[in-house]
Amino acid sequence: MNAIETRGLTKYYGNSRGVIGLDLAVQEGEFFGFIGPNGAGKSTSIRCLLGLIRPTSGEAQVLGNACTGDRRRLLREVGYLPSEAMFYPGMRVREVIRYSADLRGQDCADEAAALCERLQVQTDKRVEELSLGNRKKVAIVCAMQHRPRLYVLDEPTSGLDPLMQREFFALLDERHAQGATVFLSSHVLSEIQRHCTRAAIIREGRLIACDRVEALAQAGARRVTLHGVADVPELSGIRDVQRSPEGVSFLYGGEMNVLIRALARLDVRDMTVAEPDLEEVFMHYYEEGGDRA
Repeated sequence: MNAIETRGLTKYYGNSRGVIGLDLAVQEGEFFGFIGPNGAGKSTSIRCLLGLIRPTSGEAQVLGNACTGDRRRLLREVGYLPSEAMFYPGMRVREVIRYSADLRGQDCADEAAALCERLQVQTDKRVEELSLGNRKKVAIVCAMQHRPRLYVLDEPTSGLDPLMQREFFALLDERHAQGATVFLSSHVLSEIQRHCTRAAIIREGRLIACDRVEALAQAGARRVTLHGVADVPELSGIRDVQRSPEGVSFLYGGEMNVLIRALARLDVRDMTVAEPDLEEVFMHYYEEGGDRA
């Protein structure tokens, strides 16, 4: 069964675009990445999935439940972490965490205590006293304490220091190994490449690519580095040229035989050809518009 499935999911805010014609399927047990810069439509898609806003058209199901159906039942099985953590002022951290558990009708005291210890959450502070990073840690505890089947995480590491980021992903990897599905929305491409098995790229509200992370990284271009030369061949398919005292490198998306024949006319001292990293692939899809879905 798919943990998340959308068909033609579309949301407009008046005349403004949110997300358009989103067709997406995330299998149960996947660690799935959802990639795009701010404003691409990631948060709008997530809010539609969770029933927090109603789509203009199209359909969406989460864990077999229609997103326009029983929202309370849906949210009991989902751990949602919004990009910006906001709490009622005047509450202490322990009260926020307990309130989150009560909304789901569960006693999560033991799990919450274990999470607070791992994330170094101070439960006696009032929420208005917390820094951005500490608010985010409280939100993580609220999203994870009931051990949901599905984690929906919208820019989860913003505000976290590197040590807390590492601990957070260790927690996610543990839950994923225990069978949970993770849907990670991010513009931090290293996070997607390091943890996700598949990923989708969204551009201006539209899905432009969806594949295994390894396949996305192999698509479209290679990073070519030439030592001992300062110029690149005059070929189509060459972009992102970077020069250094040692030589030149570029992304090449054309036929390799054509490139090799052109390089034979240059005095190349050494040469490497490597797969681009996910960030370079991401920029390729955004610059070219993408042609895969």
